[in-house]
Amino acid sequence: MRAAMTRRTQYFSPDDDDEADIEYRELESPEIETGTLAIQPEPSAASSSDKDLWTKGMNPYTPGRPLIEIIQAKISPEDERKSIKRYVIYILQVAQNTKTHRDLQPVTIERRYTDFLNLNTSLRQKFPEIFAEQKIYFPKKVLMGNFSPDLIAQRGEAFECFLEFIVNKPQLRDSQYFIQFLQNPELSKACQLLEERRNELAVPIMENCFTLMNKIYMDRSRPVLLILCRLVTACTTSPVPYPTAEKWVDLALRRYEGVCDADLLSLYIPLLDTAAHLWWQKGRDKTLITERLTDLARKGINVTGAPSLTQAIHKLDPRTEII
Repeated sequence: MRAAMTRRTQYFSPDDDDEADIEYRELESPEIETGTLAIQPEPSAASSSDKDLWTKGMNPYTPGRPLIEIIQAKISPEDERKSIKRYVIYILQVAQNTKTHRDLQPVTIERRYTDFLNLNTSLRQKFPEIFAEQKIYFPKKVLMGNFSPDLIAQRGEAFECFLEFIVNKPQLRDSQYFIQFLQNPELSKACQLLEERRNELAVPIMENCFTLMNKIYMDRSRPVLLILCRLVTACTTSPVPYPTAEKWVDLALRRYEGVCDADLLSLYIPLLDTAAHLWWQKGRDKTLITERLTDLARKGINVTGAPSLTQAIHKLDPRTEII
């Protein structure tokens, strides 16, 4: 799993189909390029008012071992009235430990049984030969005893083994199904907030998405660069740039050095244009950016009339944000 993750630096109800501010100098540090960027997280499940159902003990620290684990489960909503359908939420944590230190900024996301089930079904249908080689247990639906701590603990362990298996298989790890599992709920919410012009609420969600993806995928991989460019647009499309806009644009420009993916390169000129405009807004010298655009033009690349960064991203990965 080390090779895969380094340098990226339902309802559980019988009547339902489902079972119920960082400094600029930090951007220059090695921690950023290995996916341990310190983002202030939104209130997580661990600190929510929902009823905790099960909490896992901390895994022993293993030097250089990245962790992807289920650390907690809770019932949501907490209201126990029979008219209110309740379900179990699993808290998934991703941490990227180094050879000498435990990751002190792990990222958490919330998923339900249905999310794991859909991922399992999609992967087995797309890659039957991989699952034929190694039998991977996946917990079945149950109609009774859904909220039993013992059952939830067993499922948490099974889900954890399932995710570890995926991360260790490049075909599974790089599949659209796993990428969607990791970010789609949060990314869809963030894009909807952008649609509503509520950038200040969308940015923290995208920061969390970026940090998580950067702990699992390589720094210049498609999933990481795509969410990073989305983060840049969220920071720069409001009338007043988000406070961390310069930091994310700087990081995106550095990450694009050496990128060879033709699709991702379609974002490069819009990214340079975005950076040039932001530098102008902030009174920064944009000579280097202008020279880079001029150099691309000399090589026969059309640098005029390029789409906006949001439009270019939308062409690669259509979502609900305004283009």
